[in-house]
Amino acid sequence: MPDQPAAAPAKRRRRTRQETESDLLDAALHLLERDGALAGITLREVAKEAGVNHGQIYQYFGDRRTLLRAAIGRLIDTSELGARSHWDQSFVERRRTMLRYALEHTQLLRMEALLVLDGDPELSLFPELDRTKEALQRDRASGELPEDADGLAMHAMTAATYLGYAIFRETIARELGLELEELDQRAFAVYDLMLEGLVRHPRTDEERQPAPPGE
Repeated sequence: MPDQPAAAPAKRRRRTRQETESDLLDAALHLLERDGALAGITLREVAKEAGVNHGQIYQYFGDRRTLLRAAIGRLIDTSELGARSHWDQSFVERRRTMLRYALEHTQLLRMEALLVLDGDPELSLFPELDRTKEALQRDRASGELPEDADGLAMHAMTAATYLGYAIFRETIARELGLELEELDQRAFAVYDLMLEGLVRHPRTDEERQPAPPGE
């Protein structure tokens, strides 16, 4: 019986641009999770991990900064904060929410820190700044914040607090000899004190006067 001709291999379906970009972002996030944000991934490594021709990754993302910004956007879009709004909360509750969010998304924050250290001029830490400004105006109008409160500076300094804490907390816990859970509990308590101090209305001139001797 004559040999049957070998069946031709099935053609692999070409991925769409959207599918290719998604695969590349998944590969980048996998490498960052595996090797750490400071390991220094390259576009060629990401393309190889995704099974994509390395020329395509340059076509889609251009450089490593663009790829990392896109990966950050992917994490934000798929996170709980991206799925629901926290803008209806008060100033204090919004900042508490962001601290919790930061502790749950340290990989994202490390990627942002990597871009900051790399001097990326296009990184945005506050992509919804207009909504932030609107919320701060509402806080002042409702009395949540004093009328003369520097809302943007409050926003910036509380952000610096939760971003820095989330990135360095493991090292801090090790040096202080504390379990992470205990450090987090104590850090949240201090953070609440900071927030209470920010929303407290300033004292009047009479309240600032020192008490008379003997009182």
